[in-house]
Amino acid sequence: MDIFVQQIINGLVLGSMYALVALGYTMVYGIISLINFAHGEILMVGALTSWTVVTALAGTGWPGWVLLLISLVAAIVACSALNFAVEKIAYRPLRSAPRLAPLITAMGMSLLLQTLAMIVWKPNPKPFPPLLPQDPLFLWEAGPVITPTQIVILVTTVVVLAALLWLVNMTKLGRAMRATAENPRVAGLMGVKPDFIISATFVIGATLAAIAGIMWAMNYGTVQHSMGFLPGLKAFTAAVFGGIGNLTGAMVGGVLLGLIEAIGAGYLGELTGGVFGSQYVEIFAFLVLILVLTLRPSGLMGERVADRA
Repeated sequence: MDIFVQQIINGLVLGSMYALVALGYTMVYGIISLINFAHGEILMVGALTSWTVVTALAGTGWPGWVLLLISLVAAIVACSALNFAVEKIAYRPLRSAPRLAPLITAMGMSLLLQTLAMIVWKPNPKPFPPLLPQDPLFLWEAGPVITPTQIVILVTTVVVLAALLWLVNMTKLGRAMRATAENPRVAGLMGVKPDFIISATFVIGATLAAIAGIMWAMNYGTVQHSMGFLPGLKAFTAAVFGGIGNLTGAMVGGVLLGLIEAIGAGYLGELTGGVFGSQYVEIFAFLVLILVLTLRPSGLMGERVADRA
């Protein structure tokens, strides 16, 4: 029982990070029907920017939570500016091109950002300094544990997801995003500026990726130039799993994928008699993707056009 609860906690933490990144995928797809495969690299840039700021301010003696907030702001600014530039330079000129062209461009942009990050930050992994208390908290005596970092990740994710849903469903910008997703040309005739809305969507997605990047760095304690590839790929899987283009579906898909991976890691060796260990847990994300695309291509929650933002 203790192992099961522990894996549930680990799965919720992992799924929270997947959900934040998956929302970036699904928002961009909802607006312009583009899979931004460079989105994982935005996460990486956010984590490395945060590491740079935290390392530079390490000698100030400021509390860890202050360094965390400062590095978070810096990461959001850097990722937002980068994603804004990526959309304007790489994707906007290809908006009317055949759909294969922006897809190839997105893959090329992913490799370009990885290479640039390797040049700027060097290829070696870097330890991310602990910014919050490290003492684990026991849920009950000698039972499963949760760390302050994991609590912050879970609470932050809930707050961010609630704020995003409020933004999309209750604000003027959200209505403009839904109108642009429905029909950009008609939205333009009604006074909406599609180019501005698309850029704003990329900026919001970058903000979510920056937050997820810092969460990833804090949870695993290391950063490097290639760290965004696998989380980005799994978050894309989560978006497809929940229903690409559906905000709620991306959230549900991310959390479920995290739970599937964590529970699989905890019981895979036992279920297979030791033939497969936890090192094979990476296959679960892609097994889920294959099953979903085979049995329900629209995802668990389908794609509701009204929510395509």
